[in-house]
Amino acid sequence: MAQYIVNPAVLQPWLPRGLELDYFHTGGESRCYVSLVGFLFDRVRVKGLGLPFHTRFEEVNLRFYVTRTERDGTRRRGVVFLREYVPRMAISLTAKWLYEEPYMTVPMLHHIRLDEDALKVAYQWEWDGTRQSLAVTAEPYPQSIAPGSEEEFITEHYWGYTKRRRGSTSEYRVEHPRWFVYPVRKFEVKADFGAMYGESFAELNAQSPRSVLLAEGSAVTVFEGRRLK
Repeated sequence: MAQYIVNPAVLQPWLPRGLELDYFHTGGESRCYVSLVGFLFDRVRVKGLGLPFHTRFEEVNLRFYVTRTERDGTRRRGVVFLREYVPRMAISLTAKWLYEEPYMTVPMLHHIRLDEDALKVAYQWEWDGTRQSLAVTAEPYPQSIAPGSEEEFITEHYWGYTKRRRGSTSEYRVEHPRWFVYPVRKFEVKADFGAMYGESFAELNAQSPRSVLLAEGSAVTVFEGRRLK
């Protein structure tokens, strides 16, 4: 998960109705982040059923962080996906049908290697004939996420929001245990943000990530969504 600081104005056109941007506050500074995230789905079920040859696959997405306040004052922290890349057409079609999420299908692969002294993880995908990649080398032993840390801010968002057709917003809950992280020694990001996500994100091509983290992952449940009024 590679974090980049962006101008909040860049995200306003993508912000679903009824939501506000969520900022990470540290040292008197408020940071507005987008994250380039690569991960591996494994043993996937949709409404309890596994689609043959589609239960294990990669995904790379660019997301940003939002909040929504309920009528009783409860604050829900969530994410909005700018675009999600997967290697199978059926996955893209299913996700668009169920959640209207912005999925696209591209060639992808991943590498995960655990040695005695290092954990190496890499995701590669192709866009417009050009290879893109996100890779890290980390310590081989996981650590707990510190309360109030940037790692906690990035990983502890348990709602997904989508800007639907005709301007409405949908909301769905995501459930998973608190993750562990592996301290990152070095990383490499090769991604054309402008080509993949639009010209307003092209400035990220010249930026180094503000931070990069590697999370252990876990079982995840995505609940059926609802339209907000």
